[in-house]
Order: sequence, then structure tokens, then C-alpha cells
Amino acid sequence: MKLMNKLSAAFVAALAAPAAMAQELVGRPVDKALGFQPAATELARDLQWLDHMILVIITAITIFVCALLAIVIVRYNKRANPNPGKFTHNSPLEIAWTLGPILILVFIGAFSLPILFKQQEIPQGDITIKVTGYQWYWGYEYVDAEVAYDSYMIGAPATGGDNRLTAEVEEQLVAAGYTKDEFLLATDTAVVVPVGKVIVMQLTGADVIHSWTIPAFGVKQDAVPGRLSQLWFKAEKEGVFFGQCSELCGQAHAYMPITVKAVSEEAYAKWLEASKAEGGYVEVASLN
Repeated sequence: MKLMNKLSAAFVAALAAPAAMAQELVGRPVDKALGFQPAATELARDLQWLDHMILVIITAITIFVCALLAIVIVRYNKRANPNPGKFTHNSPLEIAWTLGPILILVFIGAFSLPILFKQQEIPQGDITIKVTGYQWYWGYEYVDAEVAYDSYMIGAPATGGDNRLTAEVEEQLVAAGYTKDEFLLATDTAVVVPVGKVIVMQLTGADVIHSWTIPAFGVKQDAVPGRLSQLWFKAEKEGVFFGQCSELCGQAHAYMPITVKAVSEEAYAKWLEASKAEGGYVEVASLN
């Protein structure tokens, strides 16, 4: 039986490989990699640039403070300076260490606040999607279209698994165009969006607080029961992007991933029409 499952999985993998290879997978762990995921939106590029800029400032401050400590240790220890000076004030120094941090913070704020405002000021969306967080899956509703569906992790109990990577779950992953490396990341249905369009996500929670985030998009927003919050993004390239629920929401919090597929406008229009006709989600690869 196990042999048959392996052969079946291999056969499905061969069929699904062209579809999987057609789109870049972003957001899965990469061995020995450091830093951020490749930015796929303007928001993510801004955040990563700000992080790098602040890192330079912090590094310079750290080196400066360590250099001062080294000078004090060497020059003003008891052996080198047996008769220490006795004074209580140094006005120029006190002014410098007061104005210095103020100027640094003003400089950082001058760059960080516009980036924050860009995130928080929601533009007019080309597509609006309502997102509802449940224990433990996501529900998506395309507000301007008659398309709504739930999204479960492949391998979750709702999809015939038990949150473990078994041969059956690996077969499901392969059939969906993934590999076992995307276990805990891939979902049975994905958010499908067109590149170059402003997507507005309206978020809420059905039970407890969840958090919807896609690192490559530079977006993260809590989904709070009884409250409707928003985020926006505009994908700049096609691909499959992974995220996770980022607010501890209960026992199966670790099994609540997010998958977004950014496709061309033509592919999106075809997907939306097919999904409307079916009354729910249609796999994008099946339309090629």
C-alpha cells in the first residue's frame, strides 16, 4: 500500500511539476539564508529599506559607545589616572548628549512616519476581499464578486490529515502543485489576486484575535472579533506567496497558514469567471 502511495504521488508530481515551476514560491524556509524575503510590493521595499537604514544608525551608535568605553577603560583607570578630576557639570557635553539623540530620532521619524502613513492610509481598492479568521482556518469573500470560500492548511484535519506529514498528505501537496517542503505553508485554496492592482483586505475574527500577514508584501493586520480593520497591497510580480497567522489564537495556531497567488490580469479574470460559475474556488492551474 505504501509503495502504491509513493508511486501515485510521484505520478501526480510529474503532472503537477510544470504548473508548480511556472510560479515562484516565496516565503518558504531557505537553508542558511539571512534577511528578509524578496520584496514583492512597494510597501515591503520601503520597510526593508527603513530597516537597513536604522541598522546602519544603530551600528554606528554601538561602535561609538564601545569606543568611548574603551577609551575610558584605558585612559582613566586607576593605574593610568591615579588622581581623578573632581567636577560635577560639563554643560557642552550635557547639551551634546541631549541634542544628539533628539536629532537622531527626528531623522528616523522623518523617514519612518511617511512609510507608516502609506501603510495606514487605505487607497481606493481595485479589488476588495473580506477576510475572516477562524480557529483554525481563513475565510475569504470577494466583496464585489459572488465568490467565497474557506482556506485550510493541506494536511489539517479538515482536509483529511492530522497536522502531520504523511504519505497521503504529501500526495495532496503534490496534487496541488507543491512539494513536501511546503508542508505547513500550503493551503488547499489560495487568495488569487492580479498583479498591478490595489487589493484592499477587510479583516475580522469570528472567535478570537488572529493576524493576517504576508512578509513578502510587507503587510500584517490583526483580525479582531467585532471589528473591521483594513490593509492594502499591490503585488508587483507573479508568484505564490506564503504567510502565517501571527497572533497566538489557540491550540492549532501553528496550522493556520496563508497562501496568496499573484497572477496576470488575464489569468485572474479567467479564474474569477470560472469561480463564479462553480460557486466557489477553482484551482488556477486547472485553467491553463
